[in-house]
Amino acid sequence: MEEREEDDTEEAWLQLQPVEPLPSQCCGSGCSPCVFDLYHRDLARWEAARASKDRSLLRGEEAQNCPSKLSPETFQAFRISAMDKLTKDTYRVRFALPGNSRLGLQPGQHLVLRGMIDDLEIQRAYTPISPANAEGYFEVLIKCYQTGLMSRYVESWRAGDTAFWRGPFGGFFYKPNQYGEVLMLAAGTGLAPMVPILQSITDNADDETFVTLVGCFKTFKGIYLKTFLQEQARFWNVRTFFVLSQENSPEQLPWSYREKTHFGRLDQDLIGELVSGCRRKPFALVCGSAEFTQDVARCLLGAGLAEDSYFLF
Repeated sequence: MEEREEDDTEEAWLQLQPVEPLPSQCCGSGCSPCVFDLYHRDLARWEAARASKDRSLLRGEEAQNCPSKLSPETFQAFRISAMDKLTKDTYRVRFALPGNSRLGLQPGQHLVLRGMIDDLEIQRAYTPISPANAEGYFEVLIKCYQTGLMSRYVESWRAGDTAFWRGPFGGFFYKPNQYGEVLMLAAGTGLAPMVPILQSITDNADDETFVTLVGCFKTFKGIYLKTFLQEQARFWNVRTFFVLSQENSPEQLPWSYREKTHFGRLDQDLIGELVSGCRRKPFALVCGSAEFTQDVARCLLGAGLAEDSYFLF
């Protein structure tokens, strides 16, 4: 009986079979390709290679990516160059890019971060807040939760550590002067995708789009990126407003915030006022928790906007 080569044994091929991802490995943000898409692609590649006993097919047409170069299919390593604690539970983290290279994202696109906690792989989506044309670095805004697995991973980071990202992803692509006015409605770290879009508008002298940005936070102290937002509000075409759900006294706020702060929640009446107060017909961008996003979408419809007049991150 002819002896089979070890590489062609059933056991050897089974060791190469792709492992189906756990639910925790899906970030739930609708990325394409999703981690499950990649699994099914690799499984089909493995089955074809196994049938023909050709291991070279497992590599497909993929080439080894250069270090710190984005790929939507493969996680790449990026070095943490700085961590800035903005609030008791929120960090601005800077990652280094080689030389003066750029990340290559369109404003508002997001990345997927891979983390490991107790031998469990988890993945979450985050939107860089750095300008799309930033050279040599990119930054993300990450809020940590007491019971969050990814939060435990992020809080273990130190400058010099390495984190793994893949991307870019996202279905919204901003074009200068595409809309008369952009109404940005963000809750908490939902501010993140608004930041690079807003900066791309104010950085472009030829972009005459009006912007109304509404940031929803629990307290004044919890507002992220105050300095950046103050600088942006100085542009002729930008207005900023804040909605604070756990504050009720304007006297406790700086003078510059009193007239542009609402106490309570972003409800139907307030959204109606914001839409009617826009200087041109608005296109709304919404980002926050799933509950926030659904509630705001319903209110926008109630305020007279059509479904094609808003985008939900």
